[in-house]
Amino acid sequence: MTPADFGWDTERERSFAPSRAAGLVPGRVVRAERGHCDVVAETGPVRAVVIASSPSSGAGDRLTPCTGDWVAVRPAGRTASAAVVEVLERRTVVVRSTASRTSRAQVLAANVDTVAVAVSLADPLRPGRVERMLALAWDSGATPVVVLTKSDRCADPGSAAAEVAEVAPGVEVLVTSAATGEGLDVLAAVLSGTVVLLGPSGAGKSSLGNRLLGEDLLATGAVRDGDGKGRHTTAWRELLPLPHGGVLLDTPGLRGVGLHDAGEGLDHTFAEITELARDCRFTDCAHTTEPGCAVLSAVEEGHLTQRRLDSYHRLRRENAHAASRTDARLRAELERPLKEISRQLRALKRSPHFKA
Repeated sequence: MTPADFGWDTERERSFAPSRAAGLVPGRVVRAERGHCDVVAETGPVRAVVIASSPSSGAGDRLTPCTGDWVAVRPAGRTASAAVVEVLERRTVVVRSTASRTSRAQVLAANVDTVAVAVSLADPLRPGRVERMLALAWDSGATPVVVLTKSDRCADPGSAAAEVAEVAPGVEVLVTSAATGEGLDVLAAVLSGTVVLLGPSGAGKSSLGNRLLGEDLLATGAVRDGDGKGRHTTAWRELLPLPHGGVLLDTPGLRGVGLHDAGEGLDHTFAEITELARDCRFTDCAHTTEPGCAVLSAVEEGHLTQRRLDSYHRLRRENAHAASRTDARLRAELERPLKEISRQLRALKRSPHFKA
């Protein structure tokens, strides 16, 4: 396998010319671990160390390779291992707030073309969760698709699909079953490029991925009878080539999805509210109690559900709160060097050798 099999194209080749002139070769990260990456390079698969960046560089996560990243690799020499020296510009990136809900962002996948949001029909539908996942998917810059899994365990898959379609405007909703093969041909035709599977544990992502891959390469496990939740059978993110072109990125189940600067994603997810807001009397209308609010009028007239509007407000508040935490962290990082200088000056003035 070569980078071309994983999506390397002429545009990236042109932009890589300076790095190639410096003796570096391109590659794609198929699996990332702390300090190391498995990379598909021109010479074949390599295990490369990651050259750490300086904390003061301000580049942050941009220099930390993630599964799906394109990287510049320094080939191994007689006395040195292969090394990732640069993460190339990401065309798309799936980002969430860290599980601890701090201001830090966690990159789940890079350079994906399609985000397949897996929703199990074996469990009661949770529209709020679907909306949250779609906000994440839309904000990545990739194309989202909702994949309803385990249709063989649902009494009325068509009704469930219609319910999900109401909270997924502009998104294709597909009904599938890894057990029976229902909808898999249509799904394979819809998915393109680099495809990432997102969803909670037990949603059937790995089973679905195995059917797309044509063999059991991804670990699967049964869900618990008590609550229908699954175990994290996928322990890491890994990139695998699909038999009919493109690549698949399986991810561990997401216990929680915190939004991180997902304003655009929310606009897409709640497209009908975004459209209605253009007719509000006030341009800064919050759609709560304002007179002349087209969104509130739509709720009163039955064109928009109160649940949908409440979900919109809830995710907007969460996103704004995450942005404020990020701003506070950035301010603290900028102020830290000044505080250190002040501390050193105070210490110097207390020194018996100090002369004003």
